Amino acid sequence: MYTVIGKANSRATRVLWMLEELGQSYEHIPAAPRSEGVISFNPAGKVPVLIEDGTPITDSTAIIQYLADKHGALTYPAGTLDRARQDSLTQFLLDEFDAALWMAARHSFILPEAMRQSSIKESLIWEFTHSQKTLVHRMGEGDFLMGAQMTVPDILLTHCGIWAKVAKFPIQEERLGAYLERMTARPALVKVLAQMG
Repeated sequence: MYTVIGKANSRATRVLWMLEELGQSYEHIPAAPRSEGVISFNPAGKVPVLIEDGTPITDSTAIIQYLADKHGALTYPAGTLDRARQDSLTQFLLDEFDAALWMAARHSFILPEAMRQSSIKESLIWEFTHSQKTLVHRMGEGDFLMGAQMTVPDILLTHCGIWAKVAKFPIQEERLGAYLERMTARPALVKVLAQMG
């Protein structure tokens, strides 16, 4: 059985959702970032951490791709052109969506107050909005980001959409908004989000 460390209102959402979609059993320890229970597994103090057979795996994207590969679901096989497209979308989302949201969070409440630059949020929202236009052109035909099959990038994008709403980063592309409505209604994600209340 897997152990997931990290509160459900963090990037741990991605891992918990992946495990629910895969139908895998897990123990959830809702530890806060930089808490003792986290630092013992990840010296950086970041969550989530996945423990399997006593081995910690860090970084939400690495964890969910590992789980997808291991269980042969929500991913295309390595070495295929579809997997190359999938990995390209993963990197795009991390660079253009996750990075902007993370930078805004750091300058809102994570960095020491003297180091925060509140004015940076305006430029990050501009970038985030511009990136939505590019993303919509890359979306496949069908319910999911790549078309008919749900993959790792769907988990990343949907989590970023949830994060954006909390951070007041507007979703301005209609097609992206409709996609996020569909994805946030998935029973596996609804179950995970209920843990945030």
